[in-house]
Amino acid sequence: MVEVKPLALEGVLEILPKKFGDDRGFFSETYNAQSFAEAGIPLQFVQDNHSLSAAKGVLRGLHYQLPPRAQDKLVRVVKGSILDVVVDIRKSSPTFMKWLSLEVSAKKWNQILVPKGFAHGFVTLEENTEVVYKVTDYYSPDHDRSLRFDDPSIGITWPFDKSAIQLSDKDRNAPLLDGADIFP
Repeated sequence: MVEVKPLALEGVLEILPKKFGDDRGFFSETYNAQSFAEAGIPLQFVQDNHSLSAAKGVLRGLHYQLPPRAQDKLVRVVKGSILDVVVDIRKSSPTFMKWLSLEVSAKKWNQILVPKGFAHGFVTLEENTEVVYKVTDYYSPDHDRSLRFDDPSIGITWPFDKSAIQLSDKDRNAPLLDGADIFP
């Protein structure tokens, strides 16, 4: 009961869960291991994360974990909207350094699957945006890495002027791709 749309980078998928509504509200099964496996996504998630960004223009990312603690991520928005960005950081990949973006929102009720080997980030398009995502490995500070959101060698087009984006110190000081630990 899930629709899966492949995106421009191999393994990155848009997931569209069914939503059943009536005058009381709605019901949606946002994740079901059996349905996902039948759709070719046999992942086992071990941790859920939830973030709230109070302002429009909050940028979180680009984040990833190195092997052996690399994570697949299933990202959805329960309130508001984001521009989600995924960058291929696998040196051996034919799409190395390519990126894509997808609007993920509570209104569209879509999700994005970000496989291992990709850096991931998002910027909020609305105030009070809440993002929930599942991961296939636990957070590991020793394997946690990030890339600069504005690395010119990647060339991501963000929907806000750089001066309007709010960043954490970690993201502001992240290395450029050329100096970062990435996937082989």
